[in-house]
Amino acid sequence: MPPTPHSPYFLPGGQYFTNTACVGTWRQALPDETRGHRISLLKMASQERSMPFIKNLASSDRKIRTSALASLHNFLSARQVASTLAPLDVLKLWKGLFFALWMCDRAIPQQNLCNELADLIHILPRDATVPWLRGFWATMSREWTGIDVLRMEKFLLLVRRVVGAGFQWMKAEPRSNKDGSIVWSTDRVDDILGLLGEWPFALDGDARPSREQDPLVPQKVPVGLKLHVLDIWVDEAEKAGLLDGSDQQANKILQRISNQVDVFEQGTTSPAVRIRSKESLADERLPGNKRGATPGAVVDEETGTADVGDGGSWDGFED
Repeated sequence: MPPTPHSPYFLPGGQYFTNTACVGTWRQALPDETRGHRISLLKMASQERSMPFIKNLASSDRKIRTSALASLHNFLSARQVASTLAPLDVLKLWKGLFFALWMCDRAIPQQNLCNELADLIHILPRDATVPWLRGFWATMSREWTGIDVLRMEKFLLLVRRVVGAGFQWMKAEPRSNKDGSIVWSTDRVDDILGLLGEWPFALDGDARPSREQDPLVPQKVPVGLKLHVLDIWVDEAEKAGLLDGSDQQANKILQRISNQVDVFEQGTTSPAVRIRSKESLADERLPGNKRGATPGAVVDEETGTADVGDGGSWDGFED
């Protein structure tokens, strides 16, 4: 938990202060190498006061969590607030949302919560959406390997819903022409595909952008998270209308995603990711598919070998 405004902030040698009014003297007392870190703690304390509902997002009390989510919705709806969220603010919010889902029991409430969390991007101002989604991917990458098998399915569903919401968000406003055809926003398409390239489709040796060199932002994406996105991206692209053969703009977007996956397949060092990438590109729903894969093959994530069967799917809840 971040320190509260009256929590002790320790100084070298075991000294500490409890009053933030001492900041001026304290800054002078700290050596240069530790001053930046301590100042960041003060900023966290200030941000905690401005977003008091954060800790309630992870409450074990369902009513408290529900109230906190409503407060978050109102908070993000305020354009002047959402537009000024710092990366640390976003990471803290997603940490709370992660544990809100962690504590959520029963299938229907879990599905509803996943839908609500994914749809938050539709209430955010345009310039806040990409940082928000970047915070989501950073949080999932950081926490993924700590999710136990009993809770994994609801987080698989959350990832599915967020990927789907991202594809839907690529549609311009208004979302259709007079003839009913979908209008796609070039800028939004670039943003979503850029995030896919930064996170689930990032090659193993790719480093995070310099602006994200932060201890809270993992430098690598877990293989399991990559495999899941490879499993679901065609499904969610279809739901968003990207597989509509009569929509030339959608066809170009779909080809760009396929090219990303193809580059991912060729460049990854993980046998499991390589096989799963090839399988996704072999999906019969993709137009002009020239790749082959063993139908129903299950990839062993440790060895990268394929075993034919119907198990091992990481789809989350069935729709």
